[in-house]
Amino acid sequence: MYADLNGTLRDADALGIHPGDRGLTLGDGVFETIAVRGGRALRLDAHLERLRRGLATLAFTETPAEGFLRAAITRVVEANALDGGAVRLTVTRGAAARGLAPQDTGAPTVLVTASATLPPDGPVEAVLSTRVRRNAWSPTSGIKSLSYLDNVLARQEAVERGADEALMCSTSGTIACATVANVLAVLDGELVTPPLSEGVLPGVMRAAVLAREPVREVQLTRDDLLRADEVILTNSLRVRALVHLDGHPIGTGAPGIYHERLRALPDSV
Repeated sequence: MYADLNGTLRDADALGIHPGDRGLTLGDGVFETIAVRGGRALRLDAHLERLRRGLATLAFTETPAEGFLRAAITRVVEANALDGGAVRLTVTRGAAARGLAPQDTGAPTVLVTASATLPPDGPVEAVLSTRVRRNAWSPTSGIKSLSYLDNVLARQEAVERGADEALMCSTSGTIACATVANVLAVLDGELVTPPLSEGVLPGVMRAAVLAREPVREVQLTRDDLLRADEVILTNSLRVRALVHLDGHPIGTGAPGIYHERLRALPDSV
């Protein structure tokens, strides 16, 4: 596969990141995972806007131009003849001397990689994580930070407990999100989702759903999900039905009407 590093296309296996890059040493950066269909990066405007907000949250003093990012993504899609799959756009603060304070950093590092495969598309069995909570007070909860260790630990717990995915509660004890997805539920015929104030990542697909469907933002508990008609997990790559939580069926234990409805949302939303 071909990747683009700082504006230069090369074989991904030949890439070299500076050992002092703050993305590598401190997780100081943000990323976006963007679906590709028919050779086109989907919802790119929304992804680049979220990336911009993330860089602003991290107070980057220098940010790559939007045109530069779009061109790099196009080069990677075309070089890999990527008809379907995903690209990942990563921006770090760049190489710098040791220390936490972002001083004397050079230009940001911009890396675009590609994958011709997508995650599974079928129903999901999940557990509610007992080890990890989403920190609603942290500014990084609202951005696609490179520091994803809480999500990694929650997913490890899911695997240990024989599940596909883990849901995480917020610091208030209510449902926040899954490790790689936003959560929506159908309660009493109404589509609902946790508010961003619960430490929820503002997902691109979540925003697309809110733009097209009547959705109410409410705090949700585990009991709410267990009595829901449907629970749906969304991210930029997939819309999946959550059919079991902690071994208990949700609704009929199979994908439902709202799941199919959200899967049919147009790519342009």
